[in-house]
Amino acid sequence: MSHEGYLAALAGLQLMNPNRLRHVLHDRSAVEAFDMATGAAAPSPVLATIFRKNEGLATLWRQQRVDQPPESWAAACVAANVQVVCESDPSYPVQLQGDPGRPAVLFVRGDLSVLDSRRVGIIGTRNATQQGRATAARFGAELAEAGIVVVSGLARGIDAAAHRGALHTPSGRPVGIVGNGLDIPYPKQNTDIWNEVAERGVLISEWPPGTRPDAFRFPLRNRILAALCEVLVVVESRERGGSLITVHEAINRSTILMAVPGAVNSRASAGTNSLISDGVQSALETADILMALGLDGRRAGRLRFDARPRPSGPQADVLAACRNEPRTLDSLLLITGLAIGEVALALARLERDGWLIENGGWFEVVDEWADLT
Repeated sequence: MSHEGYLAALAGLQLMNPNRLRHVLHDRSAVEAFDMATGAAAPSPVLATIFRKNEGLATLWRQQRVDQPPESWAAACVAANVQVVCESDPSYPVQLQGDPGRPAVLFVRGDLSVLDSRRVGIIGTRNATQQGRATAARFGAELAEAGIVVVSGLARGIDAAAHRGALHTPSGRPVGIVGNGLDIPYPKQNTDIWNEVAERGVLISEWPPGTRPDAFRFPLRNRILAALCEVLVVVESRERGGSLITVHEAINRSTILMAVPGAVNSRASAGTNSLISDGVQSALETADILMALGLDGRRAGRLRFDARPRPSGPQADVLAACRNEPRTLDSLLLITGLAIGEVALALARLERDGWLIENGGWFEVVDEWADLT
C-alpha cells in the first residue's frame, strides 16, 4: 500500500492537530510515524510527554489503528478523488515550504500547479451585504481575466461570491482552502462551486475525507490561506469577524493587505473601515489590487476598464452611504451630515457619471456584478 493511506490515517486520528502531526512525521516515513503514534513502535520523548499530559490519548490512537486502518483511509481518498501530499513530496506547494505554520499533510482535489501563478486572496464576512457580494464577484472576475488566481475559503457570503466571479471567466482557475474533508462540500449550497473549483483549479484541506466541518477547523485553515496569497483583500468584515483571524495571519507573514471601505454605519464594514483607519491600503477597484501586485493593466487587452471618474469629497460620502442599501434624499442628509445643496449636487453628479440610479426617489448603486451574487 502507498504511503497516502498512512498519511491520511495519521491526519484522521482523533485529537491530532497540526503541531503533533508535524512532529510525528519529522524525519520519519509515514509508516514509521503511524506505528509510533498508534503504539506499534516506541514513542518519541515529545510524544511520550503528550501522552502523559493527555490521559487516554495513546489508548484512543491504538484503538483507531484497529478500527480505521490505513487501508480504509486509502480507499476513502481514492473514492473521493483526493490526492495526499506531504512536505517531502515534489508537488508540495513551494509557497508553504518554510512557513512556520505549514501543514505536514495536504489533501488535494485538482491541480496544485495553479499555485504557480500570481495569487490574490479575497475574504470577508459570511453575512455579507448584496453590495459586498457584488464587489467580491467583480474583483474575482476581473482578477481572473487578468490571469490572477483567486484564493478564498469557499464560505458563504464574500468567499463564495469571489469564486463565482472567478468561475464566471473562462480562464478562471481559483483555489479553495477549506476546513473539512474534501468529500463533504460545506456549506451544501456551495456544492456546485466546490466541484467547479476542483475541476478548473484546486481544492486544498489539511483534513482527510470524512472530516466534518467543526468550528475549530476554520480558524486553523486561515493560516494556509494567508500563506498562499501575495495580496489579501478583505471586502467586508465585522469588527470581530473571522476574517480578521486571516488578517492577523497575513500580517505575521508580511502579506500585502488591502480592504474595501464601506458605509460608516454598516456593521458588515466595521472591520474593514477599522483596518483602513489603521493604515491598510484601500481597494476601490481591481486596478488597485493589480498595482499592489505590480501589474497595472487597466487598459490592456480585453480587460474591462471602469472609465467612470472616481468620486471624492461629498460624492464619495454619498456613494458610501448608498452602498449597502438604497437611500432617499432625507436619509442621506441624516447619514452624511451634509447640507442639502451638497447632497443634491453630489447625487446629480453620481447619476451623471453612472454610479447611482434613481428609482421613485430612492438612489441605488449601479453594479454590473450584482447578478452573480
